[in-house]
This record gives sequence, C-alpha cells and structure tokens, in this order.
Amino acid sequence: MSSKFKLNLYAFITVFIWASAFPLTKLACQEFSPNSLGLVRCTVASLVLLSAAKINHIRLPFHKKDILYFIAAGGMGFTLYMIFFNTGMLTLTSATSSIIIAATPVLTAAGAGKFFGEKISAAGWVSIIMAFIGVVILLMWNGILSINTGILWTVAAMLVFCGYNLISRKLSYLGYTSAETVTYSMICGAVLLTVFIPDAASELSGISLKSILIAVYLGIMPSALSYVLWGKAMGLADRLSEVTNYMFITPLLSALMGFALLREIPDAGTLIGGIIIISSVIMFNIRGK
Repeated sequence: MSSKFKLNLYAFITVFIWASAFPLTKLACQEFSPNSLGLVRCTVASLVLLSAAKINHIRLPFHKKDILYFIAAGGMGFTLYMIFFNTGMLTLTSATSSIIIAATPVLTAAGAGKFFGEKISAAGWVSIIMAFIGVVILLMWNGILSINTGILWTVAAMLVFCGYNLISRKLSYLGYTSAETVTYSMICGAVLLTVFIPDAASELSGISLKSILIAVYLGIMPSALSYVLWGKAMGLADRLSEVTNYMFITPLLSALMGFALLREIPDAGTLIGGIIIISSVIMFNIRGK
C-alpha cells in the first residue's frame, strides 16, 4: 500500500470509530449510568494504552511537577468529559452531540490564542463567532423555556475537552509525545473515576452482556485504538489538513449511525445549527490559522 492510501485509510477508520461512539454511548446509557460508563470506558482504555506503552517503551514523566499537568489533563479530558458527554447523550441525538463536539478545535484555537499567544486571523475569529451562533441556535431552537439540558451538558463536555487540548499543548512544549500525553492523562482520568466503583459494581450485576460489550468497545476503539491510528495518519501527512479534513464527516457518519441503530431523525434546529457549526470549522481549517 502507498503512503497516501495508508494515510486516507487510517484517517477514515479513525473518524468512523469516533462517529460510532455517539450512538453506541446512547445505547450503553440505557443500562449504565453516565458515571459508571465513564469508569468502565476509561479503565479499559487505560489497560490498552498501558499495554501499548510497554511495547513501545514510552518514557516516564520527566519531572514530578509534570504529573500535575497529567492529572489536570486527565481530569478535564477524560473524567469530566466522560461524565458530561455521557449525561448529554441521555437526551440528545447522535447528530446533535457530534455537531457540538465538532466545534472543539475552533474553540481550542481561541484558547491557544489567549494562553499561548498563537495568532488567529480575522477569518478565524469569524469562524469562532459562527460556531458560537450555531450552538446558540441548537440551544434555543425549541424556546427558552424548553432548553434541552443535554445540550448544556455536551457544551460543558466540549469546553473541558478544550481545556484538555490546551494542557496537551503545554505538555508538547515540555517535550512529551502525543502517545505519552494520552496514556498518562487517560490513566489519571481513570483513577479519578474510581470514586464511582461502588456504583458501577452494583450496576454490573443487572446489565446485559450487550451493554457490557458496547462499553468495552468504547474503551478499546474510540478511546484507545483511534488515537494510535490518528497518530499514524498524522505521521504520514505532508500537511495536517490532509488528515484533519476527515473530521468534517464525523457528524454525517454519526447521524447515519444514529438513524441505523436508533432511528434518530435530526430536527430542523440540528440541521440549521449544524450547518453553521460545520461551516465554521471548515472556514477555520481553510482560512482561520
């Protein structure tokens, strides 16, 4: 296989796996509580990443103080993200949730401009404003008195994941690879979620094998393997946009999977807000940096 073919294959498989997390999380949350599902998913992912770390001989943290960064990254990117994301999926469709999460890179760039002095063009700021407008449309579509709280939870998930991205950027400046950052952050996130072990233990006895297998899949595939494949695709790319452009199809894939698995049909607010948000992400990727 040529490098170009491998790049496209790895990138597409990654976004396909990420898209599957939305409807499958909704299915798993029919029996798991959001907190217990987050614990199982992070624990499984940590075991997979630890196995990969042993094979690849990744480095230990350079300094004791760096562990605080990993704890913060794990707390935001995995502990809080899992709780907020899973709670949001209780009431949102796969399409709506994936569209909100798709705005993460745009808002991360705004944070990078604030904390790391990374410059954003005028088109970039227009993209950020567009993303915000799109989220407001999703939030307010059915009226101020009938706001879907799932959207608020998912917006919170997006914000904490932005925080994770910013801390990851800091760790990259300190010399850590993406594999090291993901592995140690995931482990810290799983450790923080152990406070929910009693709840998870009491739930597991009444949960079907189907839901348990879904939770294990979520831990192995979207939380662990996808990061490995994404890193491989990045390593083969001449330009980052060759890989990141694939992220634009995640909401479409998740919407199709949501319809196939759950018979979800996006409403007008999701379509209008989604078009604005995805357009903002495309604009930012092309013109905003």
